[in-house]
Amino acid sequence: MRIVGGVDVGRLVDCVARWDGQDYPPVAGLVVRVARRLAFVPVEQVRSIDHHAVSLGSARFDLRDFERRQGEVLLAGDVLDHQLIDCDGVRVIRASDLYLAKIGNSWRLVGADVGFQSLLRRLGPARWRARSTPERVIDWSAIQPFGVGVGPLQLRGENQSLARLRPSELADLLEELGRAERHELLDALDPGSAADALEEMEPHELHGLLRDLAPARAAELIAEMEPDEAVDALRDLDHHDLGEVMAAMSPTHAVRLRTLLEYPEYSAGGLMTTRLVYAHLGDTVLEIRDRLAGERDERVDVDAVVLVDSTDRLVDDIGIVELFVAEPNATMEHLAADTDPVTITAGASLDEVLDRLIDSRRSSVLVVDDDGRPIGRILADDVIDALVPDRGRHRHPIRLQ
Repeated sequence: MRIVGGVDVGRLVDCVARWDGQDYPPVAGLVVRVARRLAFVPVEQVRSIDHHAVSLGSARFDLRDFERRQGEVLLAGDVLDHQLIDCDGVRVIRASDLYLAKIGNSWRLVGADVGFQSLLRRLGPARWRARSTPERVIDWSAIQPFGVGVGPLQLRGENQSLARLRPSELADLLEELGRAERHELLDALDPGSAADALEEMEPHELHGLLRDLAPARAAELIAEMEPDEAVDALRDLDHHDLGEVMAAMSPTHAVRLRTLLEYPEYSAGGLMTTRLVYAHLGDTVLEIRDRLAGERDERVDVDAVVLVDSTDRLVDDIGIVELFVAEPNATMEHLAADTDPVTITAGASLDEVLDRLIDSRRSSVLVVDDDGRPIGRILADDVIDALVPDRGRHRHPIRLQ
């Protein structure tokens, strides 16, 4: 590092950026080694930055030992070679090199090179290090970093890069990240999105993640999952961990899940979800349509509406298509078929569930108790999961650079 005129005043150690939620973090200054001290040079004193040297307008700067302030990140120490998420490519990466650019009157972090050649250059002889070797440079606005010394990861304003990813993509990322980064990613998501991602994880990966979480946090996420998915996750926990997680849940939710856990895993009761959309005989079609529109936030896989009488006994199972072609002001009673709905009891075996689905050619089957009251639904994809438990998730693998 030198002042205008070519006099060397120190050696550049790191760049300090402000992590303030912007797509391209601004550089606040430089950390410079002067003799045996690490000093801070404000970016306002920087005239130019290139691959070989940084030029300052003045040699006058504070020689007190550098101390990181709240919201400041050391680009070399905190970001380079650490795990990052490329939200556009939906993959976990490591930055081999970082790119700064002057935009207006400020220097900003604008990109990261994830190429292997850039890593080799940095690890090689000193004479190579000043050579720029851009290979696979990613726009920084698409990147989410972890472990940058400023607390949990935060989504950037209205960008919501992670929020636009599908649950299966988030699951892929969770499976590739290290333990601490997994927790940061979960903390960055709303509980519903986090639960959706957990449902898509491989069972052994999900088991490891839940064991790493505090019981209260694990209970919070499991409470957001579909009941059948939640029960599958709980079955994999040992007795001690299961007890801690269940104790951290609300009593109502814990009782509901414990009831489902009592069913054998490959019985109808063990396969069903207890989230159902109900309708009564006097409800209008329009009222039920509006209710279904509200169920989008509940992330329920709805293919039919359960029609019950005044005693909550099953009358019919009305398909979504039939509901949406009916007259809006018609009552649900007029949609009831003359034939009995397709049902099965909670104690039925997987083979019996499969036979019932095949015979009825439906995408789901209702589970009823001994009194004919509906208690759950089994979806066809849950039956496939049970029939081929080791098939894995049919997702494209992502690579850790």
